[in-house]
This record gives sequence, C-alpha cells and structure tokens, in this order.
Amino acid sequence: MGLFTNEKFRWIVESGWKGRCPRCGKGKMFDGWLKLADKCESCGLDYSFANADDGPAFFALCITAFPLTFVAVWVQVAYDPPWWVHMLTSVPILGVGCLATLRPFKGWLVASQYVNKAVEAGTEGLWAKLNARDAGDQPEG
Repeated sequence: MGLFTNEKFRWIVESGWKGRCPRCGKGKMFDGWLKLADKCESCGLDYSFANADDGPAFFALCITAFPLTFVAVWVQVAYDPPWWVHMLTSVPILGVGCLATLRPFKGWLVASQYVNKAVEAGTEGLWAKLNARDAGDQPEG
C-alpha cells in the first residue's frame, strides 16, 4: 500500500467535493458558498481544525485557469479573433471556471486535513494542548 489507501482517498474526494462532513459524511461542511460551518449538524464535528488558506485558489488557478488560458491562447493563435471575442468568451469562462471550483477544492482540502490528521509542522504539541478536550474529534486509524 502507498501513503494512503484507495478507501481513504475515495472518502476524501467524496466528502470533500460534495461538501459533506469528513467524519460522518452526512452533515454540511459549508455555511454559505465558501464559509465553513462552525460544526457538523449531524455528528457535531468542530471545524475549527480546518485551515485551507490559499489552497483552493492555488488549485483553481493551476488546475482550472492554466488549461483554460492555454485554450484561449490557442484560439488567438489559430483564428486571430478581435479582442472583444476574448472579452465575451475567454474572460467569462476563466472567471466562472475558477470560481466554480473553489468550493470543491476547499472541501477536498478540509476533508484531507481531517482524514490525515494534518497540523502545521512544529505545532503538534500546541494542538494537542488546545484540543485535549476534543480528543473524540479525530478519525479512527
């Protein structure tokens, strides 16, 4: 087996991309478009552990914007349309493509943090002290 099992990866993708609680898979992870809920409505998981920072934007730009930009450049080189064609097609497609993927990427990152028990390097002791009362919030295994 590798660093993670197929089961673990499937769970991260399923709960994260659907915006479901990474512990129970039932409650909502989000309270709004990008704002995380305070806790899971179903199992009570406290989402204060989650810290996605700029990760969703990074993935949206690298995975979504780069290929779409490549297509826009290819259209320009192959067909040489006027600038307004890009304003009516390329710019909206890039904007919608990036904005639409932010939530799934954030859900995926939060689910990954929970399932993999991720903490910022060097802060394990601090996290253990801060979350000693929440010992039941960590996944098994």
